[in-house]
Amino acid sequence: MRLQRFNATGALSRGLDHHPMFDKTQLQGWKSLQKEKDLPTDAWKAHVQHGLDNGLTAAASVQDRGISTFVRGELPHFAGINTFMKAPFCENVHNIGQYDAAILGVPFDGGTTYRPGTRFGPQGIRKISALYTPYNYELGVDLREQMNLCDAGDVFVIPANIEKTFDQISRGVGHIFASGALPIVLGGDHSIGFATVRGIAENTDKKIGIIHFDRHADIQEKDLDERMHTTPWFHATNLPNVLAKNLVQVGIGGWQVPRPAVKEARKRGTTILTMNDVAELGLEKTAEIALETAWDGTDAVYLSFD
Repeated sequence: MRLQRFNATGALSRGLDHHPMFDKTQLQGWKSLQKEKDLPTDAWKAHVQHGLDNGLTAAASVQDRGISTFVRGELPHFAGINTFMKAPFCENVHNIGQYDAAILGVPFDGGTTYRPGTRFGPQGIRKISALYTPYNYELGVDLREQMNLCDAGDVFVIPANIEKTFDQISRGVGHIFASGALPIVLGGDHSIGFATVRGIAENTDKKIGIIHFDRHADIQEKDLDERMHTTPWFHATNLPNVLAKNLVQVGIGGWQVPRPAVKEARKRGTTILTMNDVAELGLEKTAEIALETAWDGTDAVYLSFD
């Protein structure tokens, strides 16, 4: 046992077994401090000015003149209209190509076989995202400064018809992709994975890989006689430019993986990494395998988190 000695003031005194001082410049915390000073602030200044231009300058008693009378931006986190991370709302989707990436909500849970409610997912994600800033300390990334993000709102789903909803999703995602923006989709149950991939695949002749994080394989042909949340990758990998050999599934396992899905994955030659694989390989090696497999001979990779 290492003994600690305290001096008369209660402060820890140095003993013979005291460890030498560490080099704090090797800590991520120190490196993150340095990264922040190199990040620009132009987008934040424009964001504040937008609020003042559109939300009326604050009352004379408010000393911070960057505050507006009407909420028109990120702050305060508990107020305002909840787009994703308070990103600008792109009302006219014909202008969506002006952005680097676009959030698209798909409030649909008609493909669930057990518990409904994920139709409220996009609303819930947007609401909780208002608590966060675009800046991540450890990564040294400020999304506001480093990319141009918008929220395109939600797909108009048809609650009683899964196939019509799929068509709506594919049309919406395809429009965003064809416009040059990166579609970021908020579900919704996992049946929408097929329609989302289809929307991209139909608008390019290039090949697409898939990395899928889940506990379930979601690759059987049907569930309860329909295309449901357990079937997206069967139908996605039937698309001519989405090959099953480029489908990587991470985390699959446990007591809720239907055997028809296992047989289909084996038949199609997909790559599955269980949680045991992740634990044994480590996160870096797991990521390396997933990326190498998904990118093998492809031009783009679709990420899915269920």
